[in-house]
Amino acid sequence: MTKANQLEKLNLEMSQCSKCALRAGCQRVVFGDGNPQAKIMFIGEAPGKKEDELGIPFVGSTGRILDKMLESIQLRREDVYLTNICKCRPPENRDPLPTEIQTCSIWLEKQIQIINPKIIITLGRFALNYFLPQAKISAVHGIILEINTEKIGTIKIFPLHHPAAARINRQTRALFTQDFQKIPTILKQIKKEQ
Repeated sequence: MTKANQLEKLNLEMSQCSKCALRAGCQRVVFGDGNPQAKIMFIGEAPGKKEDELGIPFVGSTGRILDKMLESIQLRREDVYLTNICKCRPPENRDPLPTEIQTCSIWLEKQIQIINPKIIITLGRFALNYFLPQAKISAVHGIILEINTEKIGTIKIFPLHHPAAARINRQTRALFTQDFQKIPTILKQIKKEQ
């Protein structure tokens, strides 16, 4: 079974999930978007209003920032895979609760296992803290971290600020842009190591 078929099957399972209260309050489950063969997987926290409407992660103003940044390093959405920890929109775009993250994480783990990316780029503190609960984004952004997880194995993560934070704060935008420009070099480095 191809990765695309596996993801399709997983998306069908996700669409039937009602394990937490978020499902009842959102329009649709926002699975993920992009290339099932991607070497890079971007993970955010949860869908917003526009994502909930369209069923696609990282659309609207945050998505435009991410698209622009991808373009700046000669990549497109079709080259990477985009998803969130929580697949359903929290009410009023509030932060996802620890129980919601924990409940939804089984889907993320399965997505990571299927795609098997060379590097995971976490966007914002919730995605970072899913992998490293004690880490502070201000301390580790723009640094490759190799971690070992029980369910996924050894993975490389590259924490970045969230595009929404980059949209709001000029200083964060500068750090986000600077860190993003390191991605092509990181991919070359990973290729050499294999």
